[in-house]
Amino acid sequence: MSYVLGIDGGGSKTVCVLMDDSYQVLGRGEAGPSNYQSIGIEATLQSIESAIHSAVDEAAQRIKFIKVEAICLGLAGVSRIADIKVVKDLVKDLQNRSYLYINWALKPSNIVIFNDALIALVGGIGHDVGIVVAAGTGSIVFGRNHQGNTKRVGGWGYILGDEGSAYKIAVAGMQAALKAYDGREISTSLIEVFKQHLCLENIEDLIEVIYRRGWGVKQIAALAPIVDFTAASGDVVANSIINDAVEDLVKATSTVIEALFNHRDVFAVVTTGSVWRGSSKMHEKFAASIINKFIGIKVIFPKHEPAYGAGLLALKSLVDGGRI
Repeated sequence: MSYVLGIDGGGSKTVCVLMDDSYQVLGRGEAGPSNYQSIGIEATLQSIESAIHSAVDEAAQRIKFIKVEAICLGLAGVSRIADIKVVKDLVKDLQNRSYLYINWALKPSNIVIFNDALIALVGGIGHDVGIVVAAGTGSIVFGRNHQGNTKRVGGWGYILGDEGSAYKIAVAGMQAALKAYDGREISTSLIEVFKQHLCLENIEDLIEVIYRRGWGVKQIAALAPIVDFTAASGDVVANSIINDAVEDLVKATSTVIEALFNHRDVFAVVTTGSVWRGSSKMHEKFAASIINKFIGIKVIFPKHEPAYGAGLLALKSLVDGGRI
């Protein structure tokens, strides 16, 4: 029996799954963030180590000895050769640390490192051909075709990109409320909804909330469900914001499809992230638009989490030396 570790490391949490070669998850662990570019190497190492410990401890209740033969790390912000070298050095540090249950048997070719978009694709679809449309706090569209060619659109961060993301939806909602308050745009119930949700006496108090409290990207993005709820309630302005977000994501996805696939290809588009779980029918609108433009495409929710996709890629490395 071969055992592998699949790790999904992001800006908010790290997830590790321990899998065997029959694709069964034997243990799962969670820890803090592991984007080394924002929190540093040592904190990243601690998060990954903690997640591994949790996954292995769970499996150790049933398995006395675990020999890990491959590991795949899918980490946010890892795209350059220099990033991959940093993460490989990090894995070496992990191997040198003491573990109660683990015996490492990792060849260099069985340490595979990818960005988080690829593991989301593989986990979401179950294989490595198709497209992932990730729209949470930020947004990115990533695809891979049968020839192994890849294409990414977006993922440029909240200042330079992230169209269709929760952050951009939230900002557009607040801007619309303030424009309506000024009289520059048509009236919207977003004014009252934001006031109630944030306990504001006046919509002008958004200034204090957003600027003086020093709210960051994640806190602002967490306001997107307000816009979604208001749109689902029939507000014209909120619906326009949601429709614009859908259009941005459709355009980004279409760009990836046209770069990688032809009209005869059949593949899946998997949608991940918080914006798809709202009540304003973003997912239905997006799926209808994509299916109308491209015949033979399925739009699905993820079959598995990204860490599972990392586990599948780790198992693949045992067969073909990590090539993908």
